[in-house]
Amino acid sequence: MAESVKLGLNLEVIREVDSRLMSYNVEMTEITGGTFWKAYTKGQVEGKEEFPPLKSMMDMSNIMQVYPPIDLYNEKLRKLAKEFGPVWVRVSGTWATKTYYDFDGTTNGVVPEGYQSILTKEQWIGVLDFCKNINAKLLVSVNNCEGLHKANEPWHPTQAKLLFDSAKEYGVPIEAAEFMNEPNMLAFSGAPLGYTGKDYVRDQDLFIKWVRDNYPEVLLVGPCTVAMEGSFADEAGMGNAGGIVSMMGDNCTTDDLMDGSKEHFDVYSYHYYNGISDRLASVMPAMHWHPDRTLSEAYLSVAPGAAKASCPFRDKYVPNGQMWVTESGDAGGGGNSWASTFMDVFRTLNELGTFATITDGIIFHNTLASSAYGFLEHGSFDPRPNYFAVLLWTKLMGDTVYNTNEPIREGAHVFAHSRKDGKPGVAYLVINNSKEEVTTIDLPKEAEVYTLSASHLRSEVMLLNGKELVLKDNNELPDLTPVKKEGKLTLEPATCTFIIL
Repeated sequence: MAESVKLGLNLEVIREVDSRLMSYNVEMTEITGGTFWKAYTKGQVEGKEEFPPLKSMMDMSNIMQVYPPIDLYNEKLRKLAKEFGPVWVRVSGTWATKTYYDFDGTTNGVVPEGYQSILTKEQWIGVLDFCKNINAKLLVSVNNCEGLHKANEPWHPTQAKLLFDSAKEYGVPIEAAEFMNEPNMLAFSGAPLGYTGKDYVRDQDLFIKWVRDNYPEVLLVGPCTVAMEGSFADEAGMGNAGGIVSMMGDNCTTDDLMDGSKEHFDVYSYHYYNGISDRLASVMPAMHWHPDRTLSEAYLSVAPGAAKASCPFRDKYVPNGQMWVTESGDAGGGGNSWASTFMDVFRTLNELGTFATITDGIIFHNTLASSAYGFLEHGSFDPRPNYFAVLLWTKLMGDTVYNTNEPIREGAHVFAHSRKDGKPGVAYLVINNSKEEVTTIDLPKEAEVYTLSASHLRSEVMLLNGKELVLKDNNELPDLTPVKKEGKLTLEPATCTFIIL
């Protein structure tokens, strides 16, 4: 059924949101070099070839490959990252829990026992220079593995102190910190052998107190859990999602990680993925979405469902604090084969729009430039459809969120913010997720319109008002100017449109 929407100019204010709402991860394994998710073939991206099935979750060799360190000094990378404006950059990931900081070169490149990789001083300075160049704030997590201490021994800051002190001395201080990435999966996330929820609470308290005593300006963020547990999964519309955590061996809940703690976070954090990628679909089929459903109401409701289900945890453990999604993407396991295509733009923009209506905080997209879900293609740094979609969000959607009085429904996901340019008026985003029906918009005045579309959903090239969004010579951005419309505006099926009034 075709939908009709009447846009207004005098709207009720819901809240103000953080100007760095749209942020992203640069995984520790990108910085050090090492294993990460295996790239999809062209046939897999196009949907013509399936990813080979796994025998078990232990069969990681078929889904991983080795990558060299990312070049954070690359001019193209920096130029495109800087276009977003000020952001948070999170350096973390499962690999960060098992990374040794060798800032004096004593290891000679040999990874110490109990660790998985080495971060050199040069690589760390590269992160700091990158953040300074693009005007980013830095969030990190620290190592907490068998190499640092045994499960029955308390965590100590010998290694973490290197990160914090060197950053501060260099003039690009760490501004926020999580203790450990995805601690509710314990051993799978790199914790010491035999580590329990009680061990984590002990060490989390030690970490928070150490940071507060020595770096009081740093925001403490946590617990950084994979949000797929018990009733949470049902509330978030994720069905059998809780099964993923149980398949990873020993695990614990958010309450296990927070109850009994003496120290408290400043910001509540969790991870959201819409499901499990093609790489893992054969061993976790209940968690994998068929590509035919990626524009469905059920699929698009997962991100706001996760945010709503997380709010009670935030209110319980970090009352009045912001809520950060410190990893966000279409699918755990490096993203689906379609993550790099136009198909994922609907989920990405819908997540930003719905999150801002629910709470205030930051969404860290995983990642900037690695794996299928990266804004930029690994190696070439060519921008993907999601890059241009969130670029338009950052340039058009302001920090004041309005109530549109339009219920979310197929064909009409309507969001309204102040104008980013500060001028009077309203910036709308209207997502027509129907594959068959048009949506009609009644405009109250002449509007500037930016419509995103593609020749087909799995296209790697997105169109803005019918023109291809690809870089020009010298890595210059394509033309991002709108078309002017008045009266009635027709939004074609499977389109996302920014309307500036």
